[in-house]
Amino acid sequence: MRVLVLGAYGLIGTAITHSLLAHGHEVTGLGRSAVKGKRSSPASRWIEADIGSLTTSESWLPLLDGVDVVVNAAGLLQNGLNDNVAGVQRDAIKALVHACEQSGARAFVQISAPGATLTSDTEFFQTKASADQALKASRLDWTILRPGLVLSPHAYGGTSLIRRLAAMPVIQLVMLGQAKIQTVHVQDVANAVIYALEHKLSGVDAALVEGTPHTLETLTLRIREWLGFHAPLATLSVPIVLGRGLALAADAAGYLGWRSSLRTTSLRVLAADVLGDAKAWPALTGQRPRSLEETLRDLPATLQERIHARAMFWFPFLLITLSLFWIASGIIGLLQQDAALALLEGTIPAPLGQVTVLSGGVLDIAIGLGLLFRPTVRLACIAAILLSLTYLAGTALFVPHLWADPLGAMVKVFPAIALAVIVAALAEDR
Repeated sequence: MRVLVLGAYGLIGTAITHSLLAHGHEVTGLGRSAVKGKRSSPASRWIEADIGSLTTSESWLPLLDGVDVVVNAAGLLQNGLNDNVAGVQRDAIKALVHACEQSGARAFVQISAPGATLTSDTEFFQTKASADQALKASRLDWTILRPGLVLSPHAYGGTSLIRRLAAMPVIQLVMLGQAKIQTVHVQDVANAVIYALEHKLSGVDAALVEGTPHTLETLTLRIREWLGFHAPLATLSVPIVLGRGLALAADAAGYLGWRSSLRTTSLRVLAADVLGDAKAWPALTGQRPRSLEETLRDLPATLQERIHARAMFWFPFLLITLSLFWIASGIIGLLQQDAALALLEGTIPAPLGQVTVLSGGVLDIAIGLGLLFRPTVRLACIAAILLSLTYLAGTALFVPHLWADPLGAMVKVFPAIALAVIVAALAEDR
């Protein structure tokens, strides 16, 4: 079959794409970056497009030429800088369903979510439910699959959030610790898609979840153990008020391009429990999603998982620290222009010194702000490194006595360079 997969290099989409190829199907992946797609699955054909902009059936029809089946594995947790939840999860999918009815595509598999209803209190659930409803009303052979918390070799979204939380040193903090969660191995989701297509299922709406739910606290501690971290000295519950404050800060960061997995929508989803009917899919297909213990047994927990969990736990702190360092450096430089000019007196002409001090302060602040903006963070890191090297060279040439400063002002530039290198390395987006 010729299959169009939306969100084909995402957490679930990657597993689906690879499974389809392994079963001999032709796959066309659709995502925002064909380069990333090709890197994820070189054997697939790739279409570069923003799903949220494809909100008419006419915009979809050229992309459906020769397509037999559509699998929608795309999704957005919350609105952000370039993210429009309603556009991606509702408007575009409704238009796509209508376009499929006009084209040769006969079947549609929708990856939805447990608890998605039109009366949900999150736009994430509401828009998923609206797309589900449109699909059910269509003439297509449709299957709706509702995975629980997806655990995967790839750390992104919910599985990344749990790993980060589990990487807390010494004490384990847990918020909404009594929330009930059922997990599912990402490959079980891919297997379900293969089954639906190859057995030509139609009119099936089923959850993909393990049989036994866990509390979020139990799940976090089990992931911590799986990663190989020491048991915490204590497990403390974080007040939901504090959690909501952190989530609101993460919401704001979303409009700077940061897709934090700990946003308001995440808290609401967890507070409502992540549960589904574990019996329907096995009864229909004979496929039983793996339990948490079976999933962890089948997933690797190596050094790279531990490094990633620790690095991502500390990444916000590293980023904010580096940003504030540059912003504060620039502000102090601008406020202390006379002192800075006194250091340069006799080494370069006064007008050039004034320009140097002023431009240095402005550049420092610009770098600090650039670090906070997701699309420019790596560029800002490069600028920070280059400007630091320029400061070091300029100081060596014009004011070498600063290298002997008892507080080690110039020596401290080197850790700042190292921090910029680390932030740049960790800032890559899947």
